[in-house]
Amino acid sequence: MKPAPFEYFAPESLEHAVDLLHAHGDGAKLLAGGQSLVPLMNMRLARPAVVVDINRIPALAYIAADTETIRIGALTRQRAAETSELVAARCPLLRDALRLVGHVQIRNRGTVGGSVAHADPAAELTAVLALLDGRVVAQGRRGTRVIPAADLFVTYLTTSLEADEVLTEVQLPAVPTGAGWSWMEVARRYGDFALAGAGVVLTMAAGAIAEARIGLTGLGPVPVRARAAERVLAGRTPSEALWAEAAAAVRDTVEPDGDIHATAEYRRHVAGVVVQRALREARGRAADAAGSHG
Repeated sequence: MKPAPFEYFAPESLEHAVDLLHAHGDGAKLLAGGQSLVPLMNMRLARPAVVVDINRIPALAYIAADTETIRIGALTRQRAAETSELVAARCPLLRDALRLVGHVQIRNRGTVGGSVAHADPAAELTAVLALLDGRVVAQGRRGTRVIPAADLFVTYLTTSLEADEVLTEVQLPAVPTGAGWSWMEVARRYGDFALAGAGVVLTMAAGAIAEARIGLTGLGPVPVRARAAERVLAGRTPSEALWAEAAAAVRDTVEPDGDIHATAEYRRHVAGVVVQRALREARGRAADAAGSHG
């Protein structure tokens, strides 16, 4: 199929892009990597009157970091972030999650900012942002604002970004030194969206879990932070029984939707499975890190 007719603009500055969005309002859509928007347009599920292509704004593609935060420009290709030594060193959870985004051809074009702004709750990047308490930077006619992940996602494919705002940067806290991490998911086949996925970061202290972070994907209208399971884990000594208890807390609190790919009950069950697997792997990595520093 082909998209409905639309007007096309390719601004060469962020200011021009913002002006175009302001002028055309809800009738305009931003084009970054195009891996979500173009298929929707071809199937006529999206019919923007105006497409604003921001690929001629190279200043929006970068990866930088300090000791606490990694900053990724919105136009950074997912493959560039996946293969970045800086990402691997400061936020290996992001690297591991990116490896499961579609196929490499998709990651070569898809952008970090585009995926976050698209706000698909089955996507890996939205869950990573949520579990790390990340933030995004948005630029609009009224200036720049920083939006925490908790305030960004509203429901399926909907964010709190204003119609004239461009998401310019994704900010993720670095995974703490010595912490263990894991990203696990179950999909019908490689490259498909996960039926359920889980990201975990475990920070250990004196053999106990000082802090646990768990983010879930594919289990609701927005990426899910499994706070009940995090509370179960906090201050406890790792064990298989504890992992099972955390998985039970996840199953008791998530409210997934069923669809043609899986029932809600199946997604709920798989959520507990991937959380247990991720906790096990994260604990192993934390133990390895402690051993290497011991």
